[in-house]
Amino acid sequence: MEYLDFELPIKEINDQLEKCKLIGDESDIDISDTYKKLEIKLVETKKKVYSNLTAWQRVQLSRHPSRPYTLDYINGICGNTFLELHGDRNFKDDKAMIGGLGKIGQQSYMFIGTQKGYNTNTRKYRNFGMSNPDGYRKALRLMKSAEKFNLPIVSFIDTPGAYPGIEGEQRGQGEAIAKNIFEMLKIKVPIIVIIIGEGASGGALGIGVGDCIFMLENTWYSVISPESCSSILWRSWEYKEKAAEALKLTARDMKKAKLIDKIIDEPIGGAHYDRKKTFDSVKNEISKCFKKLDKISPKDLILERRKKFNEMGIFNK
Repeated sequence: MEYLDFELPIKEINDQLEKCKLIGDESDIDISDTYKKLEIKLVETKKKVYSNLTAWQRVQLSRHPSRPYTLDYINGICGNTFLELHGDRNFKDDKAMIGGLGKIGQQSYMFIGTQKGYNTNTRKYRNFGMSNPDGYRKALRLMKSAEKFNLPIVSFIDTPGAYPGIEGEQRGQGEAIAKNIFEMLKIKVPIIVIIIGEGASGGALGIGVGDCIFMLENTWYSVISPESCSSILWRSWEYKEKAAEALKLTARDMKKAKLIDKIIDEPIGGAHYDRKKTFDSVKNEISKCFKKLDKISPKDLILERRKKFNEMGIFNK
C-alpha cells in the first residue's frame, strides 16, 4: 500500500500492527491486547484524517496509484460479460479511451471511459489517460451505436485532460470534443456519467454530458487542474493547494453548485481500500438511475438533458 503525505499517521500505526503480528507469530508472547488497542487507534486515526480533508488532499486521493480505474469498474460491475470495441473508423484506436458492451443483470449497456495505466509501460500505452481526437471520435461512434440499438450509455471519467500535443491539435482536438458535447445533447438513449477520479477540462466534458451525473466522494471536476491554475496565476506550482480551494472542485462543491446530481460515498480512506464495496455502490446507482430514465420518452429525455445544462451557472441575459 502506498501512502500520501497526510496519511503518514495511518502508515505508522499499520507498521506497528505488522511488527506486533510478527512478534506474536515468532514468539510465545501474548500480543492480543496490544493488537486490539492498535486496531482501535487505527480506526480513530482514519476517522480523524479522512473527516477533514482539504480540496488538495481530495485531489491527491483521486490520483492515488492504487485507486481503481475505468476497466476495473467495468470488470467489477459486469464480470466477464464485457466486450471491448475498438477504433474510430477514421484514424486509429486511441488507447486512452476505452469502450464496449457489458451487462448489469439482464440489462445491456454501452460503457465508455478514459483509462489510465498502472505502471510506467501501461501509463505510456494509455497516454496517461489523455485522449487524442481519435478517442473522442471512437466514443461518439460507440454512443451512436448504442442509440441505434436502444442501449443506455455509461460514461466513466478519470482524466487529467485531453492530450495537449501538436498531433492532437493537427487532427482537431477542439472540434472532436465540441462535436461530442453537441451530439450527446441529442442522443435518444439514457446517458449516465460517473466521475471516478480526475475530471479535468474539455477532456472530461467530451464524454461528460448526461442525464444523471455522479461523482465519487474523493474526486474532482474542474475546468483546470490546481497545478495549472497555480502556474497561470502565480507563475509557480507552489500555490496549488490555494488554487484547489479557490476552484471549488470537490464533489461537495459540485453538488452545492448543482452541477452534479449525487455524490457516491467511498469506503473510509478511498475507493482503493474496499474495491468491491465501491463497485457495488456504483453498480447500484447505475441500475437505479436507469430504471428512472427508462420510463421517460426519448423526446422528453433530450429536452430534460438540455434543460439541465442550460440551467447551470449564473449569467445575465
